[in-house]
Amino acid sequence: MNESNYNDKNNLFRSYNLKMSSKRVKKIIHIDMDAYFAAIEQRDFPELKGKPVIVGGAVGERGVVSTCSYEAREYGIHSAMPATTAHKLCPQGIFVRPRFEAYKEATEKIFAIFREYSDLVEPVSLDEAYIDVTTNKFNIPSATHIAMEIRKRIKEELNLTASAGVSYNKFLAKIASDMNKPDGICVITPGKGEEVLASLPIGKFHGIGKATAKEMKRFGIYKGSDLQKRELSWLIEYFGKVGYQFYYLVRGIDKRDVKVSHIRKSIGKERTFAKDIDDLATLFNHVEAIVKKITFKLKSDEILTKTITLKLRYDNFDTITRSKTLNESTSDYTKILSESRRLLIDSYDTERSVRL
Repeated sequence: MNESNYNDKNNLFRSYNLKMSSKRVKKIIHIDMDAYFAAIEQRDFPELKGKPVIVGGAVGERGVVSTCSYEAREYGIHSAMPATTAHKLCPQGIFVRPRFEAYKEATEKIFAIFREYSDLVEPVSLDEAYIDVTTNKFNIPSATHIAMEIRKRIKEELNLTASAGVSYNKFLAKIASDMNKPDGICVITPGKGEEVLASLPIGKFHGIGKATAKEMKRFGIYKGSDLQKRELSWLIEYFGKVGYQFYYLVRGIDKRDVKVSHIRKSIGKERTFAKDIDDLATLFNHVEAIVKKITFKLKSDEILTKTITLKLRYDNFDTITRSKTLNESTSDYTKILSESRRLLIDSYDTERSVRL
């Protein structure tokens, strides 16, 4: 790495710390609902309370777990796990199909509570959001007080629990919301971020996935303090551009704003088959159906796409993805279908069966 660029980055870090002392510190809340879909099922159907509830596809339909109650998590069940595996771990588990309309209805009410305090609400998913309360509608000086009020109102008005993280940036607020789950709150005050992150296991860092965490452990990086010891130049050498992100985040630096609206970056559909498929003609039919749904969404949202990605999962759970970037953006069904078929032909192993 160019030495002058490295010095520039270090100067940026120093100048940012100087600015923080004179600039108004942000007050960010991260709200994360607890076992959201399962909690709604237990609320709406009292007979499910205290039982291992698993929301997702049925075992016989090759489905996956969307979420599960804390009672089910005690058996090692987690999101994205195949339903058959979840059933083996917890045969007495109660599998229920998702009721997305009920979840969306609850989310609308929860987000309405957020917006009573601030218009700066950034949805992450149906059960998660950031709220910037630096300037809020009630002029409440304490972000912690606001977070406590929000959690209290969610419990009273919707009979659901939420965990909250409060800090001076989004990254730390997200980290904090995970620390006292479920139904808890954690506050990371200015000046304490780097200290808190030093003791955090590397796998708990938001933005560091399993593969990256495994690679870091190979270099002796097991927790935040190990990562903090690494020079910026070393991180960039081994992890590329994302090394910049690791360097600043582990020091509690995150200058991202809470954004009210998102520009959607992708639209996707997938299908897990009830039975493995081992012929190309049938796969073509499924690709055609998926492309129809995607192009309908593209046109209804007035969005164009330039990159098409195909994902295949074989019967042994090996997964491959292939992408094609077009010469120009489009929402045309025929063009997208044609390229999708080419990707399938190039990717498909005729001697194996496909499950997704």
